[in-house]
Parts: sequence; structure tokens; C-alpha cells
Amino acid sequence: MPKAYWIAQVTVTDPDRYAGYQAVAPAAFQKHGARFLARGGRTETVEGPEWARHVVIEFDSMDQALACYHSEDYTAARKRRGGACEAQIFITEGMD
Repeated sequence: MPKAYWIAQVTVTDPDRYAGYQAVAPAAFQKHGARFLARGGRTETVEGPEWARHVVIEFDSMDQALACYHSEDYTAARKRRGGACEAQIFITEGMD
């Protein structure tokens, strides 16, 4: 079964409000076996629109990644993120 990758592009617009998301989101990721491969760090946009942050999270399967996104814990975290950033999130299967 191929691994799955959660890829997020984020620009924070309200750091104080975004801190509320950052305080609770890790619990959802931990419960679903997420492994952060990239989070923030140096980025250079070479094509397309610019985003301030890029995040890549690995899961053991697509089902596991989707379960995390739709979980009660992450739903609560997303509510805290509302109005605090602009985000684009993809969940994609890897090649296995």
C-alpha cells in the first residue's frame, strides 16, 4: 500500500489566532501517525503563486491521511485556523 502525503501551502495573516491552531493541531497528527518531512524552513518559489510556508506530512496510507484530516481533533484545529491564514492543502498518494 503506498504512503500518502499531506501537502499544505500556507500564508499566515493573523499570527495570534494561528497560534491557537498550532496549539491543538499536533495532537491530531500524532494520533494518526503523521511524520513531518518539511515544515516552514527556507523556500524559493520558482513557479506559481508565492506562499509563506510549505508543509509536507507523511502517512502510512491515504486512508490514514484522510482519517486525520476528517477527525474530530483536526476539525477542531481547523476551526481555530479560520481567519488566521490562507491555505491550500492536498493529500496525495505516493509512488510505491
